[in-house]
Amino acid sequence: MTPRKIASWIISTLLPPLAVFGGIIVAWQLCLVGFRLKPYLLPSPLAVAQAFIDDKALLLRAVVYTGSAALLGFGGSLVMGTLVAFAFSQSRILRASGYPYFIFLQTVPIVAIAPLIVRWCGYGFQSVVLVAFILSLFPIISNGTQGLLEIDPDLLDLFRLNNSSRWQVLIKLRFPSAIPGILAGARTASGLAVVGSIVGEFFVGYGSRQFGLGYLIFSTNGQSQLDRLFAAVLTSTLFGIVIFGLVNLISVTILRKWYDGPVEHRR
Repeated sequence: MTPRKIASWIISTLLPPLAVFGGIIVAWQLCLVGFRLKPYLLPSPLAVAQAFIDDKALLLRAVVYTGSAALLGFGGSLVMGTLVAFAFSQSRILRASGYPYFIFLQTVPIVAIAPLIVRWCGYGFQSVVLVAFILSLFPIISNGTQGLLEIDPDLLDLFRLNNSSRWQVLIKLRFPSAIPGILAGARTASGLAVVGSIVGEFFVGYGSRQFGLGYLIFSTNGQSQLDRLFAAVLTSTLFGIVIFGLVNLISVTILRKWYDGPVEHRR
């Protein structure tokens, strides 16, 4: 990549969100001064920055725990969701029978099933992974099933004319056609896995020695340490953005093997 292209990429990709972030910081400080808000209502940007510096080791360790749970849950949902989508694409009866139950997993509040998770798996890392897995599973099933079913009829007829088996149609036609849908579901699921791991820590999280970002958010809020609370929330947000960006980068790289043109607007 030439220096000119690098500069153009920085201007078009990085500067807009950084400019918005800078505007938010300015507006934040102006609100503090204009409305004379007390620190226990809204900490200053400098106080939050200082909390980042003071708690950097604690935040880093929390990111490791939360990130490990999120990545394991996301990986499990990617494998399981793809396999379930394969099964749904092969049987209308199976799809009609099983799809509502996966919708249930997506819509039921996690607080409603947290007691069951604790009873079955106990408190700790494995339960947080399970919560992340449950919350990130449905987008992959939904997008993967749709991609496996939306096949060009002419291509399907071509495979039938050549007496292709159902397995050959699945592997050589349906699966390549479903790659964009599966990756679109993976992008959504990656964010939900991070949310699931953080929320899971509120209900089924770690002990006092091992804890993630969710525990930090919960504990600092309970102690009214708003500067540390803001630092933990912003760290969670940045971590989610990084995970989503990595998954999006992998998706674009994979899709370039399937399409010659731009892939940004592909499903």
